[in-house]
Amino acid sequence: MACPAVMCAAQNLVFFGDKLLTNANQLNQHRGSVLEDYLSCGPVEYSVDGVAVAPNLLYTQSMLANAYFFGHPVWAENYFQTRISDKFWESRWKQVIPCWDNQIIVDIGCGSGNIYAVMGGTPALVIGVDVSPGALRMAKQVGYTPLLANAQDLPLISGFADVVTANATLHHCDDMVTVLQEAARIVKPGGLIITDFDPQSPAWDFKGLGLWANRVRRHLPLHRIGSLSVDRSATEISLRRETEIHNSKPGDGITAQVYKQILEPLGFEVSIYPHNHNVGEEVFSGHLGSKPWSTWLAQKLSGIQTTSKDSAQSLMCVARLPLNSVGVSEN
Repeated sequence: MACPAVMCAAQNLVFFGDKLLTNANQLNQHRGSVLEDYLSCGPVEYSVDGVAVAPNLLYTQSMLANAYFFGHPVWAENYFQTRISDKFWESRWKQVIPCWDNQIIVDIGCGSGNIYAVMGGTPALVIGVDVSPGALRMAKQVGYTPLLANAQDLPLISGFADVVTANATLHHCDDMVTVLQEAARIVKPGGLIITDFDPQSPAWDFKGLGLWANRVRRHLPLHRIGSLSVDRSATEISLRRETEIHNSKPGDGITAQVYKQILEPLGFEVSIYPHNHNVGEEVFSGHLGSKPWSTWLAQKLSGIQTTSKDSAQSLMCVARLPLNSVGVSEN
C-alpha cells in the first residue's frame, strides 16, 4: 500500500530550496514553450530554474525518498557518472534506438539525464519527468525539458510521443502497473516504450540460507566496496535502498507476465529480455550475461535454477505500438 501523501508540489519546492516564478513576464515566456502543446492540464507553474510543476502534485514518503536522493548534488552525480559509463547498457539501447533524431521523447524517471547524455542525437523534444527538483535541474543542463510530475499521473496528452523511456524507474514507483499504463497512454501509433534495469521478481525470491546470504551480501563492507565504490558512504547506500520500493523484500520486482498483461491488450507488440546487467546487444540473441558470485550463491541456496532466464537479475522490455493501431485512449 502506498504511503499517504505528505507534501504538495509548492511545499516540496521550498523544501528543496526552489521557488515558483511569480513574475508574469517570466511565466509567459515559459508558457509559450513547446512543452505547453503537450500538457493535458492547461497552464502550469514554473520554478525559478524553469522546471514546469504539475498541478495538484502530492508526495508519498517513497516519492520524497527518491526526490531527496536523486536530487542530492553528490549522490546524483555519482549515479549519473555510473550510468553514462555503462557500455553494456549503451550497447543494448542503441541497438533498439539507433537514431531518434526529430522525434518526441518522454523519459519517465529521467533523474539527472543519463539517457539523453548517452544516446545523444537531435530529437525534436526530450521531456524529462521526475519527482526530484534537483535531478530535473541537472537534466535541464543536459538538454531535457523538465517536468516535475508523478509518473502515475502524467499531465500529458495521449498519443503524442515517439519514444517513451523508463530506465530503472518502475521499481522506484509506488504503483508499477499504473506507471506502465501511463507510458502506454502517451505513445503514438508507430511509437515505442523501452524499460530496463527493473528487478525480475523470481531472481530475487530468496529463501532459507539464500535469504541469509543475501542479507550478508547487502550489509558487509566488502559488498559496498565491490559493487559500488569505496568513496560511497553507508548513509548514501542506505538511503539509495529506501528509494527502491519494489526491490527490498524477497520476491520483489516485476515479471515478464506483468508487461504482457498490461501492454498486449492495448495493442503493443511486447518483447522481454532478461539479463544480468553485464551484457550488451547480445541480449537480443538470448545471452543473459554473468551474475555476481554473491547473487549466484544466494540463488543457489534458495533453490533457484541459476542458469535459467528467470534467474536473470533484471528485465528489459521493448514494446512497439503498430502504426495501424488506434492508440491508447484516456481512462
